Parts: sequence; C-alpha cells; structure tokens
Amino acid sequence: MMNEAVQIQSRIKVLVVDDSALIRSILKEIIDSQPDMKTVGVASHPLMAREMIKTLNPDVLTLDVEMPQMDGLTFLEKLMRLRPMPVLMISSLTERGSEVALRALELGAVDFITKPKLGLAEGMNAYAEEIAEKIRVASRARVKSRVAPIPLHQLPAMGNRLSTTEKIIAVGSSTGGTEALKDFLMPMPADAPAILVAQHMPEAFTKSFAARLDGLCKMTVKEAEHNERVLPGHVYIAPGHSHLLLRRSGTNYLTELSQSNPVNHHRPSVEVLFRSVAQAAAANVVGVMLTGMGKDGASAMLEMRQAGAYNFAQDEATSVVFGMPREAIAVGAVNEVLPIREIASRVLSHLLTGK
Repeated sequence: MMNEAVQIQSRIKVLVVDDSALIRSILKEIIDSQPDMKTVGVASHPLMAREMIKTLNPDVLTLDVEMPQMDGLTFLEKLMRLRPMPVLMISSLTERGSEVALRALELGAVDFITKPKLGLAEGMNAYAEEIAEKIRVASRARVKSRVAPIPLHQLPAMGNRLSTTEKIIAVGSSTGGTEALKDFLMPMPADAPAILVAQHMPEAFTKSFAARLDGLCKMTVKEAEHNERVLPGHVYIAPGHSHLLLRRSGTNYLTELSQSNPVNHHRPSVEVLFRSVAQAAAANVVGVMLTGMGKDGASAMLEMRQAGAYNFAQDEATSVVFGMPREAIAVGAVNEVLPIREIASRVLSHLLTGK
C-alpha cells in the first residue's frame, strides 16, 4: 500500500490547457493510461489555468495556441517570466502553426505536439506514444526564467586564414535545439565553413525554421536539398522528411537526402549525418553535439573523432536536456564540453589554429 502511494506521488503531474473539450478528453485519457504520469487538472482557457497552476503545482503544462480570453503565446510569455515551468505546446500542422510553434520555442516552451488535420480523435490516439514521451522529456527539462538575453558577439570574418577550404562543421540537436542552434549560428561570420545540421523536427517545420534562422544569421541558412554543392558561408538544415548526408564528388562536397528507415527512432538522424561526414571529410570536420534527449549521434560522433575530427558538446548547465551530449561524452567522442555561447568562437578558433 505504501509503495503504491509513493508511485502515485512520483508520477508526472500534467495540467492540460485547451479550449477543445475533445482534445482535453483525449489528452487526459492518453496521460492517465501511462503508469508514470497523471492528469491533475484540465482548463479550457489560460485564466483558469493560471489559478490551477497555483493550487495543483503541475510538473508539465500542455498548452493550446488559439484559445479564448488569452491566446497561448501571450500566456506562455507571462508564465515563463513569472513562474517558469516545462510547457508542451499543442499546434496545428499548418504554415501558421509552424511559425507559432517556433515562436513558442523562443519563448521557452520545451517542445510541441502537432494536431492531426483529419480524424482528430483517431489521430491523437495514434500519437499517444509520442505525446507521452514528450511529456516525460519535458518533465526532466531545465527551464529558466525568460529574461532579456545578453546580445551575442559577432565573430570576425575568416578571410583567407583557413589552410584549406574543405573544412566542414556538422551539428546534431534535438529538444531545446532550436534556441541552441540560434545561439551557435548567429555569431558565425558570413564566410564561415559550411555547416550541416540534423535537428529532430517534423517535416512541416524545417523550412520555416531555416527561413527564421536565415533572417537572423550572417550565413545563408536553408533547408537542404538533394545533390546540391556544399559551399562555405551556408548552413544546410536537414528537412524533416529525410536524413541528411555528406558525400564527396571529386574536389566538391555534395548533400544527399535519404528517406531510408529512421535511425534511433529519428529521421533526420544525427547518427546518419555524423557517420557520413566521418567518411567523406574525416579530419576536415568539426562536430558539435547540442541539447537533446536520447543518444542519437553518439556512436557516429566517436567514429568522427577516430577519423580525425575534433568534437564539441554543449554543457549540462546550458542544455535544456543533457541526454545527447552526455551520451557522446560517455563514449569518448567529445574533445571539449562548453556552454552554448562559447562553442561558436572555439569552433572557429580550432579551425584556424588546429588547437
């Protein structure tokens, strides 16, 4: 009896906020069917949720975007300023939905769940495993109060200081990665070596994400296409429907997109990208592992190091979820562990000096 009481107390407490009674019911059913979580309350709008947060003290909040009295983004902004907590956004698979979801991540949401377009009840139940796993990840996320960040320092141009133009930077990230990537890419000069990125993200979001970064960065940021030449000054984001690989063709590097099976449950997979750069570019690569849940990319990052690459990992203090960096460190794949805002300058310093 005592053990059962302890198990109930240790469950992840979830508060569901959505103006749709159907969605509230579906989410509650999914959450309560899991052995390690429970729904402590449901609210139809943010003002109701505000009072329930005070009395129920939930571990995770699922939050709809479009609601009466106060929209989800406005509520999220206030919440992250006054009472930071893990928030999982519920958004629609639309162009506007992707923009809203990316804005929510900027405001401090840990992740988002996309509502199916058709067959809502059936679709949401089909996503039960994904929803439950994202709630688990959110419950372990490092969430901080949203204060005005210190502006990022722009790094100087590379000029002709590199010994070779064949240098490549390969980056892997997952939960928390959208903001970490912004912190990593914004300081980069316009002529930095080409950067390939595998970020775990649904297909509907990667093009908007790349466009958003392109408007913020000196480098050109784009969603990667198949069989395009990889050029300095460009960042190639793996599209949400495909693995991104690097291959060599004569003196050039080319991108390759593959819709082969997911690896480590992901497509795009960091493992696939890192293994390809180890084979195609070897010692000309610098690897970067950013925040994310799980172990995707750890083994291939070790292959990169064994091939002569120099690798960095984001530290625990600045990671939303330290899973992927921790796993890469544990297998011996990482040369240096740094706070997110120090990685860009060290990457370029290593490329210039070899140290």
